[in-house]
Amino acid sequence: MKLSRRRAAIIASTVMLGLALPTTPALAKTAAKPAAKPAATTKPAAKPATKTTTPATVKAATTPTLATRLAAVKTAKAINYYPSTAGWSKMWSSFDSAKIDADLAKAQALGATSVRAIVFPATFGYPTPSTLYTDRLALFVKLAAARNMTVKLTLFDWWGDYSDVAGSTAWAAAILKPYKDDPRVISVELQNEFDATNTAAVAWAKKIVPAVRAAFPTMPLTFSVDGAAGPTGMAKIKTALAAAPLDYYDYHFYGNSERALAMIRQAQSAVSPAPIVIGEAGLNTLQNTEGEQAAFLARVFEAAEVAGIQSVSPWTLNDFASGAIPDSAVSKLPAQYNYGLYRTNGVAKAAAAVVKAEFTNTALPSTLFDNGFENTAGLTPWRPFMPELGGAVKTQSAAHTGKWSVSLTNTGKTSAGSPSYRVAPITPVQPAQKWHAEVWARGNGTTGASQIAVSWFDINDKWLGGSSSASLANGTTGWIKLTVDGVAPAGSASMQIHLKSGANTGTVWFDDVVVTAS
Repeated sequence: MKLSRRRAAIIASTVMLGLALPTTPALAKTAAKPAAKPAATTKPAAKPATKTTTPATVKAATTPTLATRLAAVKTAKAINYYPSTAGWSKMWSSFDSAKIDADLAKAQALGATSVRAIVFPATFGYPTPSTLYTDRLALFVKLAAARNMTVKLTLFDWWGDYSDVAGSTAWAAAILKPYKDDPRVISVELQNEFDATNTAAVAWAKKIVPAVRAAFPTMPLTFSVDGAAGPTGMAKIKTALAAAPLDYYDYHFYGNSERALAMIRQAQSAVSPAPIVIGEAGLNTLQNTEGEQAAFLARVFEAAEVAGIQSVSPWTLNDFASGAIPDSAVSKLPAQYNYGLYRTNGVAKAAAAVVKAEFTNTALPSTLFDNGFENTAGLTPWRPFMPELGGAVKTQSAAHTGKWSVSLTNTGKTSAGSPSYRVAPITPVQPAQKWHAEVWARGNGTTGASQIAVSWFDINDKWLGGSSSASLANGTTGWIKLTVDGVAPAGSASMQIHLKSGANTGTVWFDDVVVTAS
């Protein structure tokens, strides 16, 4: 569902609903202690040492230029932020500096070097901002700087009085004046998730961009687009603002992370040669598991890196408590409360470790792919496929290594396929890549076909083909390694690995998956 996020009580959402992955694509245990699980090899143990891993101190004495600010934007390890008990405009109306500072300390510990601050005209006072609120913004910038974090400002959220060019120009000037030459503020997003199909909004943008640029020539300016508008929306903004082009574009990614690289490249192509950043990316943990959220963010970060984008900003640092979001369209959407890297009790979700690894240029958590099915409930990125024909079950009744495996019993099969347990790799998928996948399998009275298989899809989720291993021998077997190799066909944007078993009146166990690309 598309939900733009600008006008309070009319259009009021700052994140898209979480999108689940697409639906298209055992014997008694011995008394011997199982061996340790092998590590999955979808991700190298460490990243190339080509990135800066230590955040630079924000130096208030240095006068910024457009070039230095834009360079900071393109490399910012930024986090989207509201306090867990005071989201959106409540962050400012119920300003709690101690809570904000504690949260910024958490963000700093993750490796964040920048934080987004979203400013609401109706809250701050319009067309003349209240000193109370501009002082709170100044304190926020100060708190961020004390944590070696710059600030990315977003203006005109929950606002739509596009006919008031004079008032909006004056308001923006008043908000931005203290930061004209302040390196602690590195960019201005003039409006969150701008709607380029709104003629009044476009007419306003054509006037506000040159007005703000004239007053603040060293401040990089942008608009973001929502996940539904995507590259098409970005292209429309570029066309509409041809006479007053933006300095960079802000892409909000809430699509299917399996094909993140293809989608990001599509966005880059839409606005080339202007640079882009991913200003929001997230998956809620109400409709998805915490393991799926972690894998989602890992895929987006890894895809952005391959595409040459160095700035990906997770939405958001915290989950939100009941009542934290002001009464609005967004407050009535339960999923909006569950995009955080941290739960409302302050406990980190699995995604926090992923973001820290990406921000600090270190190895992703070894448990991310859950190749041996040892992760606790809710922390796996795997999910059942066609469970109505036989659902995959995590079990301790047999294990190749460790304590756990996954089994399928008494499965069916139709012309549409066989039931399976499936996952997408963390490594971005590209045409002509060579892929290898393997799994250990064991059978007890099996019939039908039990295999490991890979399937490729294009950017529109059209199935392009796949490869399957030889089937596990029917009957009762010990642990046997099944392997499959294949080359991603032209147009490939995503891949899925399936542990499948069809028309099986017995039980098959799968364990210790390894997936590699070359």
